[in-house]
Amino acid sequence: MSDGQSPLRVLEALLFAATEPLDEATLARRLPADLDVAALLAELQAVYAPRGVNLCRVAGKWQFRTAPDLQYILEEERQEVRRLSRAALETLAIVAYHQPVSRAEIEEMRGVGLSKGTLDLLMEIGWVKPAGRRPVPGRPIVYGTTDGFLEHFGLAEIGDLPGVEELRAAGLLARSAPPTRVAGGESLPMPTAVDSSEDA
Repeated sequence: MSDGQSPLRVLEALLFAATEPLDEATLARRLPADLDVAALLAELQAVYAPRGVNLCRVAGKWQFRTAPDLQYILEEERQEVRRLSRAALETLAIVAYHQPVSRAEIEEMRGVGLSKGTLDLLMEIGWVKPAGRRPVPGRPIVYGTTDGFLEHFGLAEIGDLPGVEELRAAGLLARSAPPTRVAGGESLPMPTAVDSSEDA
């Protein structure tokens, strides 16, 4: 690597040209083996922190994104043509906070039946995916969120979802509403991984 090709400049170029977020392993393959890619990313993130574009970690990967305080400028250019129905929003929230979760469990939490189209829509958008099968009679399919869900909502990992108190403070959850399937206080349950061997 020549003097003009500093590791930070190479990282910057790779991330700028990428059409999707890149993980550290992918970036490391383009740099000398003795470099600490995580430290370089942290340094580059600090460089871009005060700028109009920030380096963000989303779904365990890295991507340049518009600074949060400037996003309003682009809102008119990014309006969604199709809005999610209330049923789809409720289903997405249940999957996000209770994954892996089956259709029957979603219906039980919502208190109403779930149309097939609701899950199909969320999978078509790329926010929900089948995540294995529950090891119980009938082996029902369970669902979880995707990296696309994390990327769209700007989350580094599923644990960055707001908790009960944050939702109540934002007026998105009634103070009198009891938390669903929450054990040990006011924190929502953390999703657990599904063994891929259950897909068989």
